Amino acid sequence: MRRLACLLPLLLATPARADDAAMLELADKSRCTTCHDVHEKVTGPAWTDVAKRYRGDAGALERLVVKVREGGSGNWGDVPMSPNKRVSEANIRKLVTWILALK
Repeated sequence: MRRLACLLPLLLATPARADDAAMLELADKSRCTTCHDVHEKVTGPAWTDVAKRYRGDAGALERLVVKVREGGSGNWGDVPMSPNKRVSEANIRKLVTWILALK
C-alpha cells in the first residue's frame, strides 16, 4: 500500500484514466513496482517508455505478455527481467494492455 501511495503523485502528473488506480494496485500486488515505475526508470524501464517504444506495434501485446511471464534480457540493457510465473496470464495481459496505452 505504501508503494501505491508513492505512485499517486505520478498519476496526478498525467491525465487520469478510470482504470489507473486499479492497475497500479494490481501492479503493486504483483510486485511489478519493485522494478518499474510509471514515469521513471528504476531497475527496469519506465512504463511510459515501454508504451512509447511499442506504440504502433501490432504484435507487441502478445510478445510482452510472454516476456513478462517468462522473463528475459537485452531489450532494455544488461539487467534481466525475472519471470513472473506466480502472476496469472490474465493479470499480466491486463497490466501490459494498460502499460501500452500510457501516454
